[in-house]
Amino acid sequence: MRNTERYPVKGSNALWQIYKTVPFWKVVKNFAVIQLARYTPFIPMKNWLYKTFLGMKIGSETAFALMVMVDIMFPERIKVGKNSIIGYNTTILAHEYLIDEYRLGDVVIGNKVMIGANSTLLPGITIGDGAIVSAGTLVHKSVPEGAFVGGNPMKIIYSKEEREAQELS
Repeated sequence: MRNTERYPVKGSNALWQIYKTVPFWKVVKNFAVIQLARYTPFIPMKNWLYKTFLGMKIGSETAFALMVMVDIMFPERIKVGKNSIIGYNTTILAHEYLIDEYRLGDVVIGNKVMIGANSTLLPGITIGDGAIVSAGTLVHKSVPEGAFVGGNPMKIIYSKEEREAQELS
């Protein structure tokens, strides 16, 4: 199970009640910053925007490709280590609004992690140092250090030990 905090709601679905959970002007500001960052090809500028205006924690030499969509409501719950790559059009969510509840969870991406294009990371997961996430993967649970994962739903393709053995042969 993912590490999320659960908040029940009464009445209409949780998304309909969004501005009871996050301030409207925070969403407007975050939307503008995220859209600017999605389209800029300048990696240092993206990282500066994310850190300065969204409160994300990003390690040195980490690169967000074009069109990455970070969580618009709670981007401050995203942490990315050093020298990682977040692939084109990846979505990183720190929230999920359901019918009877909403959930929040930190997303922690380690050092030297490679996230393939068009992947989706759900709230409450950790991706260990040196892991590789194949393109198009739905990351619905945490990824062990050094593992190679892929698919929808995500499965471990190679463990760290299996990857190291392959590299030696």
